[in-house]
Amino acid sequence: MTGRVRALFRAERGSAPAEFVMVAALLTVLTLSVMQLALALHIRNTVLDAASEGARYASLADNELSDGARRTQELITTAIGPGYAGDVTVTSQTHLGHPAAVVTVRAPLPLIGLIGISHGLEVSGHAALETLE
Repeated sequence: MTGRVRALFRAERGSAPAEFVMVAALLTVLTLSVMQLALALHIRNTVLDAASEGARYASLADNELSDGARRTQELITTAIGPGYAGDVTVTSQTHLGHPAAVVTVRAPLPLIGLIGISHGLEVSGHAALETLE
C-alpha cells in the first residue's frame, strides 16, 4: 500500500495546468510592469519637451515669461491632459552664466495607470533670453 501512495505523489499528472497558471501570472505581471514604465517615461518626456518649448517661447525678445507658462500648459493639456498642466512656473534666472528663462513643471507621477503620486514628477526647461541689443 505504501508503494502505491508514493507512486501517486511522484506522478506528474495534472501538473501542467498548475504550471501554466503560475507562469502566465508571472508573465502578465512582467508585461504590465513594462507597459507602466513605458507610460511613465512617455509622460516624463512629454512634460519635459513641453517645458523646454515653453522656455524657448518665453525667452523670445517680444514675449513675456507668462507667455511661456501659457504655451507649456497648452502643450501638456493637448498631449496628456489638464491634470498634468496644473503647476507650471516660469522664472528668469542665470543658467550657466547667462540670463535664461526657466520653466518648471510639477506633475503627477503615474504608478498604476494614470493614477499616481501628486507632484512626484518635476522637470525644468531652460532657454537663453534674447535681447534687442
